[in-house]
Amino acid sequence: MITRMEKLKSKHTWMDQLTIKPIVIISIHFLLLVVIVLIDDLDYSAKIALFAFLSAMTLWVTTKIPAGYVALALIVFIIIMKAEGPELLYHAMSEEVVWLMVGSFIIGEAVKQSGLAQRLTLSILRKSNNKNSVLLGMSSVLVTSAFFVPSTSGRAALAMPIINQLGQKFSTKEQSVLTILAPVIILMSTSATLIGAGSHLIGVSLLESTVGQSISYSQWFIWGVPFAIVISLVSYIVIKWMLWPKDGLKEIENVQTEEQAMSSKKMNGKEKKTLILLAFLIVGWMTESIHGYDIAFVTMVGAVIVMLPTYGIVNWKTGMKSVSWNLIIFVAAATALGRVLVDSGVVAWIEKKMFSVLQLFIDAPEWLIVFIILFVTVTSHLYITSHTTRAVVFIPSLLLFSETIGIDPTTVVFLSLIGMNYCVTVPVSSKALLLFYEEGAISYDAKQLIKISALLMPLYILVMMLFYFTYWQWAGMQL
Repeated sequence: MITRMEKLKSKHTWMDQLTIKPIVIISIHFLLLVVIVLIDDLDYSAKIALFAFLSAMTLWVTTKIPAGYVALALIVFIIIMKAEGPELLYHAMSEEVVWLMVGSFIIGEAVKQSGLAQRLTLSILRKSNNKNSVLLGMSSVLVTSAFFVPSTSGRAALAMPIINQLGQKFSTKEQSVLTILAPVIILMSTSATLIGAGSHLIGVSLLESTVGQSISYSQWFIWGVPFAIVISLVSYIVIKWMLWPKDGLKEIENVQTEEQAMSSKKMNGKEKKTLILLAFLIVGWMTESIHGYDIAFVTMVGAVIVMLPTYGIVNWKTGMKSVSWNLIIFVAAATALGRVLVDSGVVAWIEKKMFSVLQLFIDAPEWLIVFIILFVTVTSHLYITSHTTRAVVFIPSLLLFSETIGIDPTTVVFLSLIGMNYCVTVPVSSKALLLFYEEGAISYDAKQLIKISALLMPLYILVMMLFYFTYWQWAGMQL
């Protein structure tokens, strides 16, 4: 029998385990507060913004409090502390990424409801019912899509309904890995082409306007494609090795029967409509510079067409139900948190401190200069959540740095933009990651990203270093 003493001992142990985590989290916040208060170069608003952002990062990683609630609560905290006005909250819903995601969810539901997602999924499964082959095939399709869809978020929006459909053939743990693997492969393959991300075009434009040099589409293709393929394969191996369940079944059951049944059916009217719509979206995304409408607006136009009464693919009610409003609130609030860092001067302060340190490396060896550039740009996603903002903030300073120490600005810009493409540590650093984060039944935990990034980030820098001193130099790249 269990004695009274043993019961009391068990109770105390349980209480100790219950309270130690909150104590640690409170201690971290207190330490952050003390350190931030002691920073003389930041004004009151900047200190509040920095504390709120670091608090959000801490709570997202260490607690199970809904991510949206954390972000929203800290936005309210900033406003209550008079660091920003209420407009910070109101304008959060006007962010481009918010409407991009609303449209993506609605279009994704249309792809699913029409039956096209199932048809596309079974086409991936057609050649093999082995899960390893399916994952590799899916990753190959995502890498290839970089050449046709000039937007990581657009590629993620197209992939989402397919991943959801494909997930039905996998266990719950395997589904979680799928929702990480898809956006990570999308992000890693972005480096393959000049039009793979808006930050590439911004960086090259700044290069042209500052020093009169440029990087052509073909030159980027020669430098970028081999790296994108290698780093995508490395990411695939790392994710599968770290997260894939070791005791899971390797075979997928009842695939051939379903595939044969689906292939014998002709496309119905809804599938044809959906295919036409997807083609319209891709053309709209690719011709943004011609018509002047951004990717989010083009996506919302697609969503409106999808929900047309009588002629649409889904009705209004179904379309609205398909949107993960929990995730939308999180994205809006988290994006606002990142924007406050820029508006309050925190990012400018970090940039100033960082580049004052870089001046110490004027006479450093080539390998150290390359490493410093890569370290600064690869880690920049941790405090500047917007990919575009990272390019706008860092490229001018890096160009100045290149002129100061007498190195080739074209090489510096290319290395910097490829470095900035790494944004895997936290969901808020990438729209592609956000689309799959807390998305209904199939989602991933933010802690899984931290776990992957702990290994993948140094590997990313290492692969870039190896490429620079081998293939890229052979292909004409020099500092």
